[in-house]
Amino acid sequence: MLNLLALCLQLSLPLPSVPDKLCSSVKLEASDATSVMGRTILQRDVVSENPKHRVLVLGGIHGDERSASSLVFHWIGYAETTPASTHWRFIPGLNPDGLLAQPPRRTNAHGVDLNRNFPTPDWQRDAVNYWTAKTKKDPRRYPGKAPLSEPESKFLFDQIESFKPDIIVSIHAPFGVLDFDGPSVPPQKLGRLYLDQVGIYPGSLGNYGGVTLGIPVITVELPQAAKAPTPPEMRQMWLDLVRWMSAHPIKK
Repeated sequence: MLNLLALCLQLSLPLPSVPDKLCSSVKLEASDATSVMGRTILQRDVVSENPKHRVLVLGGIHGDERSASSLVFHWIGYAETTPASTHWRFIPGLNPDGLLAQPPRRTNAHGVDLNRNFPTPDWQRDAVNYWTAKTKKDPRRYPGKAPLSEPESKFLFDQIESFKPDIIVSIHAPFGVLDFDGPSVPPQKLGRLYLDQVGIYPGSLGNYGGVTLGIPVITVELPQAAKAPTPPEMRQMWLDLVRWMSAHPIKK
């Protein structure tokens, strides 16, 4: 039997502003998926009474953006006290191999940028061409040999298929902006982060979820990768998200 607290502590150890006691309170659960190196991908559902919609919150798709995972840990606690008529699903560390590497690594253990590995249209042409021409084959942005070639991206693909989220929130760092893809009116700000739609990339989650599937995808780019926002800032971002959801109900 998996010792879930031990797995949580292992995941949270390198994260900024995540004390050990937070692992006890967030009560992460084991998914049925593992990373390339066999690490269990952890998740947590928080469900209000009579939820009106489902929201998937994701951190740590890039392992060197540790503050993103920290924010998810804190948001789980906020969801328990402010559930907002929602079924929340949190995945704080989609890329545990990259997150726990020394030093932390953007890519997974196969050297694939998971945020370029989703099955957007013409992936084989566009993702590879973009990587070659635009990034000069930057190894940190390698899209992989095929879409969904990695167990971590395949897990998230399956989660979207089965959970059927009405909104996806993907947390990153360190550009300090708020991005948005897909239908609906985007939030203008979350905390100190203001909307600045920077475009889409072949194989990215924003492209796949927001454009291909038509699910609103909010991409939160925190200002720093190694330092988490302060607790008041994290809470304000949460409250702004909940207010936006209330003011702009998602059409199913």
